[in-house]
Amino acid sequence: MAAMPDLASQLDFAVRLVVAAALGGLVGAEREIHGHPAGIRTHMLVALGSGIFTVLSIHGFGQGAGSGIDPTRIAAQIVSGIGFLGAGAILKDGVVIRGLTTAASLWATAAVGMAAGAGEYVIAGVAAAVILVSLWPINALAERLHGTSSPEVQVRLAIARIDLIGEVSSVLADHKVAIGTIGTQRVGKDSVRADFSIRSRSSQSLASALEAIEQIPGVDIVSTSQAD
Repeated sequence: MAAMPDLASQLDFAVRLVVAAALGGLVGAEREIHGHPAGIRTHMLVALGSGIFTVLSIHGFGQGAGSGIDPTRIAAQIVSGIGFLGAGAILKDGVVIRGLTTAASLWATAAVGMAAGAGEYVIAGVAAAVILVSLWPINALAERLHGTSSPEVQVRLAIARIDLIGEVSSVLADHKVAIGTIGTQRVGKDSVRADFSIRSRSSQSLASALEAIEQIPGVDIVSTSQAD
């Protein structure tokens, strides 16, 4: 049977878990600020859970000569098992798939928790910093490289049927207009309000797309405005 860790060891393990949760929460705060489905609590719990599993796999089952226990087995299960949360963060809005970056951040945050659980504080801290850089500054750079640094435009539509949202999305895609978010609200028996956040590389492409949308039967443009 494994020997009970002394008080100093227990405190060290507690510190590891607090560091894991704090770093996970830091990553989650960035996702929360930008309105993504997995935020502070999800990332914090992923990092904390990974840290707990790592501490237990190393110290909880009695290591020693002839024990026959492989501490990497639980770590390997964390790496593969975190995929179910990542899958839940991936959403499909019309022709746009969202949440891939959040799914990747959850997977990487699990690794941060594992590093903290193993007592590798420097590795955990550096990894969390790299994740934050990739989510924020690198994202801005990627938008510039893809030509999506133009102002975001909010378009409100009155739609007769909900299935027409797919046709509107197809028109925007045909005109090379990027869709950020889509929000819908039923305002009557045969009427739906749809709010699109879109970006275009040129004002001409945007104008052409809006003209094409106006030609769709059952779709009316209520308002357009540039996002703050």
